[in-house]
Amino acid sequence: MPSSDQGITNDRYMLIPRVLIFLTRGDTVLLIKGAPTKRLWANKYNGIGGHVERGEDALSAARRELLEETGLSADLSLVGTVMVDVEANIGVGLYVFTGQIETSVQLRPSHEGTLEWLSLSAIADYPLVEDVAILLQKLQAMRPSDPPFSARSFYNAAGKLQVQFS
Repeated sequence: MPSSDQGITNDRYMLIPRVLIFLTRGDTVLLIKGAPTKRLWANKYNGIGGHVERGEDALSAARRELLEETGLSADLSLVGTVMVDVEANIGVGLYVFTGQIETSVQLRPSHEGTLEWLSLSAIADYPLVEDVAILLQKLQAMRPSDPPFSARSFYNAAGKLQVQFS
Protein backbone atom coordinates (compact mmCIF):
# COMPACT_ATOMS: atom_id res chain seq x y z
CA MET A 1 0.00 0.00 0.00
CA PRO A 2 1.52 3.38 -0.96
CA SER A 3 2.26 5.93 1.75
CA SER A 4 -0.66 8.09 0.59
CA ASP A 5 -3.01 5.26 1.63
CA GLN A 6 -1.39 4.55 5.00
CA GLY A 7 -3.32 7.20 6.97
CA ILE A 8 -0.15 8.53 8.56
CA THR A 9 -0.58 11.85 10.34
CA ASN A 10 1.43 13.51 13.10
CA ASP A 11 -1.43 13.11 15.58
CA ARG A 12 -1.24 9.27 15.41
CA TYR A 13 0.88 7.19 17.75
CA MET A 14 4.25 6.41 16.10
CA LEU A 15 7.04 4.03 17.09
CA ILE A 16 10.81 4.17 16.88
CA PRO A 17 12.02 0.57 16.35
CA ARG A 18 14.84 -0.76 18.54
CA VAL A 19 16.33 -4.15 19.35
CA LEU A 20 17.51 -5.61 22.65
CA ILE A 21 19.61 -8.79 22.86
CA PHE A 22 20.31 -11.01 25.84
CA LEU A 23 23.06 -13.57 25.19
CA THR A 24 23.49 -16.36 27.70
CA ARG A 25 26.32 -18.75 28.44
CA GLY A 26 25.34 -21.34 31.02
CA ASP A 27 23.88 -19.46 33.98
CA THR A 28 25.33 -16.09 32.93
CA VAL A 29 24.05 -13.29 30.73
CA LEU A 30 26.12 -10.84 28.70
CA LEU A 31 25.30 -7.25 29.63
CA ILE A 32 26.96 -3.96 28.85
CA LYS A 33 27.75 -1.47 31.60
CA GLY A 34 27.12 1.93 30.07
CA ALA A 35 30.16 4.16 29.77
CA PRO A 36 30.24 6.92 32.42
CA THR A 37 29.98 9.50 29.62
CA LYS A 38 26.72 8.11 28.18
CA ARG A 39 23.69 10.39 28.30
CA LEU A 40 21.42 7.42 28.97
CA TRP A 41 22.10 4.60 31.46
CA ALA A 42 25.64 5.71 32.39
CA ASN A 43 27.22 3.13 34.75
CA LYS A 44 24.12 0.90 34.53
CA TYR A 45 23.88 -2.55 32.97
CA ASN A 46 21.71 -3.15 29.92
CA GLY A 47 21.30 -5.76 27.22
CA ILE A 48 23.03 -5.30 23.88
CA GLY A 49 21.08 -3.36 21.31
CA GLY A 50 20.19 -0.22 19.45
CA HIS A 51 18.09 1.29 16.71
CA VAL A 52 16.69 -0.45 13.66
CA GLU A 53 17.98 1.49 10.66
CA ARG A 54 15.94 2.29 7.56
CA GLY A 55 15.92 -0.73 5.23
CA GLU A 56 16.62 -3.23 8.04
CA ASP A 57 14.32 -5.80 9.56
CA ALA A 58 14.50 -6.37 13.31
CA LEU A 59 16.57 -9.57 13.11
CA SER A 60 19.15 -7.99 10.78
CA ALA A 61 19.38 -4.99 13.13
CA ALA A 62 19.88 -7.30 16.13
CA ARG A 63 22.67 -9.19 14.35
CA ARG A 64 24.33 -5.92 13.32
CA GLU A 65 24.10 -4.38 16.81
CA LEU A 66 25.45 -7.57 18.41
CA LEU A 67 28.44 -7.61 16.07
CA GLU A 68 29.08 -3.85 16.40
CA GLU A 69 28.89 -3.78 20.20
CA THR A 70 30.47 -7.14 21.05
CA GLY A 71 32.27 -8.54 18.01
CA LEU A 72 30.12 -11.67 18.45
CA SER A 73 27.60 -13.43 16.27
CA ALA A 74 24.99 -15.91 17.47
CA ASP A 75 21.78 -17.56 16.38
CA LEU A 76 19.15 -15.15 17.67
CA SER A 77 15.48 -15.81 18.37
CA LEU A 78 12.74 -13.22 18.78
CA VAL A 79 11.26 -13.82 22.25
CA GLY A 80 9.06 -10.77 22.65
CA THR A 81 8.05 -7.22 21.88
CA VAL A 82 7.59 -4.28 24.22
CA MET A 83 5.73 -1.08 23.35
CA VAL A 84 7.45 1.62 25.41
CA ASP A 85 5.33 4.73 25.94
CA VAL A 86 7.58 7.78 25.75
CA GLU A 87 5.34 10.71 24.85
CA ALA A 88 1.68 11.14 23.95
CA ASN A 89 2.26 10.49 20.23
CA ILE A 90 5.56 8.63 20.18
CA GLY A 91 6.96 5.46 21.64
CA VAL A 92 9.62 2.82 21.17
CA GLY A 93 8.85 -0.56 19.62
CA LEU A 94 11.36 -2.86 21.30
CA TYR A 95 12.12 -6.26 19.71
CA VAL A 96 13.69 -8.57 22.30
CA PHE A 97 16.02 -11.36 21.13
CA THR A 98 17.96 -14.09 22.91
CA GLY A 99 20.85 -16.27 21.87
CA GLN A 100 23.42 -18.59 23.40
CA ILE A 101 27.18 -18.69 23.30
CA GLU A 102 28.52 -22.09 24.30
CA THR A 103 32.23 -21.36 24.65
CA SER A 104 34.26 -18.76 26.44
CA VAL A 105 35.00 -15.86 24.12
CA GLN A 106 37.25 -12.84 24.33
CA LEU A 107 35.12 -9.74 24.83
CA ARG A 108 36.28 -6.69 22.95
CA PRO A 109 35.95 -3.16 24.27
CA SER A 110 33.14 -0.94 22.98
CA HIS A 111 32.62 2.82 22.98
CA GLU A 112 29.17 2.04 24.41
CA GLY A 113 30.61 0.60 27.63
CA THR A 114 32.13 -2.48 29.23
CA LEU A 115 30.85 -5.97 28.40
CA GLU A 116 30.50 -8.40 31.30
CA TRP A 117 29.12 -11.88 31.85
CA LEU A 118 26.95 -11.63 34.97
CA SER A 119 25.46 -14.46 37.00
CA LEU A 120 21.69 -14.62 36.51
CA SER A 121 21.25 -15.61 40.16
CA ALA A 122 23.02 -12.43 41.33
CA ILE A 123 21.54 -10.03 38.76
CA ALA A 124 19.74 -7.98 41.44
CA ASP A 125 23.12 -7.06 42.96
CA TYR A 126 24.04 -4.88 39.95
CA PRO A 127 22.88 -1.39 38.94
CA LEU A 128 20.54 -2.21 36.06
CA VAL A 129 18.54 -0.19 33.58
CA GLU A 130 15.05 -0.27 35.09
CA ASP A 131 13.40 -2.85 32.85
CA VAL A 132 16.33 -5.29 32.54
CA ALA A 133 15.56 -7.28 35.70
CA ILE A 134 11.87 -7.52 34.71
CA LEU A 135 12.71 -8.74 31.20
CA LEU A 136 15.33 -11.23 32.40
CA GLN A 137 12.85 -12.63 34.94
CA LYS A 138 10.30 -13.07 32.16
CA LEU A 139 12.88 -14.75 29.90
CA GLN A 140 13.97 -17.16 32.62
CA ALA A 141 10.33 -18.19 33.16
CA MET A 142 9.73 -18.90 29.46
CA ARG A 143 9.94 -22.39 27.98
CA PRO A 144 11.52 -22.89 24.53
CA SER A 145 8.08 -23.76 23.11
CA ASP A 146 6.45 -20.53 24.37
CA PRO A 147 5.42 -18.00 21.76
CA PRO A 148 7.03 -14.53 21.90
CA PHE A 149 5.61 -12.36 24.68
CA SER A 150 3.94 -9.02 24.15
CA ALA A 151 4.26 -6.22 26.70
CA ARG A 152 3.72 -2.54 27.31
CA SER A 153 6.10 -0.39 29.36
CA PHE A 154 5.15 2.96 30.91
CA TYR A 155 5.53 5.09 34.02
CA ASN A 156 2.49 5.28 36.30
CA ALA A 157 1.22 8.48 37.98
CA ALA A 158 3.67 7.93 40.87
CA GLY A 159 6.60 7.81 38.43
CA LYS A 160 7.16 4.07 38.87
CA LEU A 161 7.99 1.89 35.85
CA GLN A 162 5.29 -0.59 34.94
CA VAL A 163 5.74 -3.46 32.48
CA GLN A 164 2.47 -5.20 31.62
CA PHE A 165 2.68 -8.54 29.83
CA SER A 166 -0.34 -9.59 27.73
